[in-house]
Amino acid sequence: MKWFSALVMVLLLALMLYATSDLPDHADPQAPANTYVSPTYIENSVKDTHTPNVVTAILADYRGYDTLGETVVIFAAGLACALVLMKKAGEKEDR
Repeated sequence: MKWFSALVMVLLLALMLYATSDLPDHADPQAPANTYVSPTYIENSVKDTHTPNVVTAILADYRGYDTLGETVVIFAAGLACALVLMKKAGEKEDR
């Protein structure tokens, strides 16, 4: 079973390396994100969102649901940590 897990991990590593070999280089000015997506956001963000800050327009308007999901996950993790720490502090006081 140990060898099977190691084989699966090696195959997954090979698959990930193969998949990333076709990606554009970091900060490549000809990458699709730099050629099509970024200029569209920069040129149309004020007109589309009525927000002068491009970063705020992208996070709040274009990616609003994604940002909301990330915020909910971070809030849930913080709440879970607070509840665990409060319970442990309460246990020490009972002794």
